Amino acid sequence: MTTIDIDALPKVMGDDGQFHATDQAVDLSHTTLEAWVALGIFWLLGATVFYQFFTRYVLNNSASWTEEIARYLLIGTVFVGAAIGVAKNNHIQVDLLYRYLPRAAARVLSTVVDVLRIAFFAVMAVLTVQMMVKMSGQMMTIVDIPINVLYGVCLFGLVMMALRSVWVARLHWRRGYSMLERPETSMEDR
Repeated sequence: MTTIDIDALPKVMGDDGQFHATDQAVDLSHTTLEAWVALGIFWLLGATVFYQFFTRYVLNNSASWTEEIARYLLIGTVFVGAAIGVAKNNHIQVDLLYRYLPRAAARVLSTVVDVLRIAFFAVMAVLTVQMMVKMSGQMMTIVDIPINVLYGVCLFGLVMMALRSVWVARLHWRRGYSMLERPETSMEDR
């Protein structure tokens, strides 16, 4: 067994005995609208779960509404957060087939994937609107808030996913390739 000489490792403390570290500047200019919305919903979820924990274990009198609201906030976080995944093109994809296809066939198939993704999110948004119309009078189970508030957040996420899919497809068409065809690339490659 080999022992490591910790004195030979790079120094993390200065001669004054203090830890000196410099962080890179934080740049939030590229943060999208849906990312801010998802962050806000996530913080509301965290506050709700904390309140639920506090009332249940500290006050020994659980607030009944927190369970339902936390569930709905989690759903909202997922739908709005999924738009971030679409914008970054991070959703699950299988690119093995593209390695063995001729370049022209891979390009056509990649374009079909882009079109189907746009169509899927657009159809889901339309179906969500239709469902919201049919459920316009229904309220949440415990809290007297219309259930369409939740579906409105889901609709926002689906519309953002559809719009981001159009943006991703335009980028793919402009570049002449997608990440399916060249998995080593990223969305920042222009």
